[in-house]
Amino acid sequence: MASFNKVALVTGITGQDGSYLAEFLLAKGYVVHGLVRRSSSFNTSRIDHLNEFVTDGKLVLHHSDLLDNFSLSRILSETQPDEIYNLAAQSHVRVSFELPMATSETTGLGCLAVLEAVRLFSPNSRIYQASSSEMFGSTPPPQSEETPFHPRSPYGVSKVFAYWMTRNYRESYGLHASNGILFNHESPRRSPTFVTRKLTRAAARIASGLESSVSLGNLSSSRDWGYAPEYILGMWLMLQQDQPDDIVLGTGVATTVERWGDLTFEKAGIDFHEYFVHNEKYDRPSEVDALLADTHKAKTVLKWRASTTAEQLIELMLAHDFKLISNPNAIDGVNSELWSELLT
Repeated sequence: MASFNKVALVTGITGQDGSYLAEFLLAKGYVVHGLVRRSSSFNTSRIDHLNEFVTDGKLVLHHSDLLDNFSLSRILSETQPDEIYNLAAQSHVRVSFELPMATSETTGLGCLAVLEAVRLFSPNSRIYQASSSEMFGSTPPPQSEETPFHPRSPYGVSKVFAYWMTRNYRESYGLHASNGILFNHESPRRSPTFVTRKLTRAAARIASGLESSVSLGNLSSSRDWGYAPEYILGMWLMLQQDQPDDIVLGTGVATTVERWGDLTFEKAGIDFHEYFVHNEKYDRPSEVDALLADTHKAKTVLKWRASTTAEQLIELMLAHDFKLISNPNAIDGVNSELWSELLT
């Protein structure tokens, strides 16, 4: 593996994408700085397996908050990162209706804080902003870089704000700032509060006699679900381009929540509809019916495409959730063949 001797700063490093990105960059030879929000309880479980890199100084964790301009500016001044990946957000769409102010501050204003700090203290850094397919909202599929936004949640609205701020700073100040418009991407590291992981976890536990039902909201919503580690390569490739840009990443294949549930429970040897219970508290005040990526630009510009199908992804996640029943401390490991392919 080549060593690029580069420095990267990752906000949201303790999340699903942040943990995979940290692994990827460390394997590439980067020194990685990660921002961690202070908490009264440990919140680093997704990156604890990287402690050897902390020991040798290749992974440096900083307590910070995107809304603390002083700490953000200090860290940028000291590290002068070649690349910045802004992944931090309040990313649960349903929760954003209950926490609209907090979501807007972290997801929207947090991006602005990063852009302004980069402009003032590290203008040569290349910036990746984690945009979202939720920005498209009720705009009919398929959705591409040219599709109008019509967000249907405080989360989606906040992401639109961050998207346009990223473009504005790129056009106004010449920053190398790119928006990665990622469609849903999942993994065994996804929080169980998200429907995909909620279903694989429930199927494993119901099949093992540990639970008796799974409560969900709307089953008819359709999403373009891919495997998170593959999307990490797309993020990195965007910052390797000579010119910044805005690019959609997805599989180009959609699956309904109901179909995801059917496949998951079938693979666990049980019937989804025997255990599904509808709970209105999981319904959203306004729903996004269908998201489906048009990935032509990613294939053309980045030479990137997703290869893991929804069914293969379900198998990966379900296998891990069965493993957790006997070994609650089991760590999800990325398929070595996939990492080798991504790192080539």
